[in-house]
Amino acid sequence: MPLPKIDSQITFLYTLDLDASAHFYGTILELPLWLDQGGCKIYQINPAAYVGICRAGTIEAQRVSQQPNVIFTLVTEDVDAFFAALVERGARVEQWPKVNERYAIYNGFVRDPSGYLIEIQRFLPRDPVSS
Repeated sequence: MPLPKIDSQITFLYTLDLDASAHFYGTILELPLWLDQGGCKIYQINPAAYVGICRAGTIEAQRVSQQPNVIFTLVTEDVDAFFAALVERGARVEQWPKVNERYAIYNGFVRDPSGYLIEIQRFLPRDPVSS
């Protein structure tokens, strides 16, 4: 039996400071708030992709207090302009945009208030995969 079609995707990230994270995703990244569930705020990235920022419970708080090992990637053709706008709004730069030849991407990183890496990237032209 085939799986039904996937209609959308949500990535949930946990935070110890929901207000600071809501400011980052809503004001700095300018993502529209799609659904406010009180302890979770879900922001729309595009018509079928979302990120949920949730107040950490006891178990999640233990993980968030350590360095999170998640990279949340936003893909855009104009990495430099997007990155410049984030820096202008006070985003904390982790790595300025540069070419990553191994993965054929141009990318840079900032950190959100909970320590998650936010990658801004675009794919570079590649040679076709030979079979």
